[in-house]
Amino acid sequence: MRIIVDADRVVAALIKQNTTRDILFDEAFEFLTPDYALSEIEEHREILQKKTKLTKDEFDILLSLIFEYITIIAKSTYTNFMEDCKESVKDVDDIPYIAACLASKSMGIWSHDQHFREQSKVKVFTNIDLLNLSR
Repeated sequence: MRIIVDADRVVAALIKQNTTRDILFDEAFEFLTPDYALSEIEEHREILQKKTKLTKDEFDILLSLIFEYITIIAKSTYTNFMEDCKESVKDVDDIPYIAACLASKSMGIWSHDQHFREQSKVKVFTNIDLLNLSR
């Protein structure tokens, strides 16, 4: 099952060992994310690293491990879908995720961001939804 991962789920997996991390490592799913997610994570790197209480090297290793389970989609792959997504969202940061979902023909987006629930272009999955799908 191909699913787009929102940066909020990557952040949750970084901050602590939890259900999100377990889902990310579940081989029942093929996770993808737009390259934009990397810039979002990088923008908040310092704060995230403090929250994790990891050294820079430990943080980098964990981030690399997480991204071993997530394929990054280049902007060139989803850019043609972005214009069509602009009117469906209030938060412009959501556009690359919806566009990547459409371009990759994914089942939907895994996110706990309420902004995604306000659009109807793609399905939105929570942790509980994915846990139910993996059974």
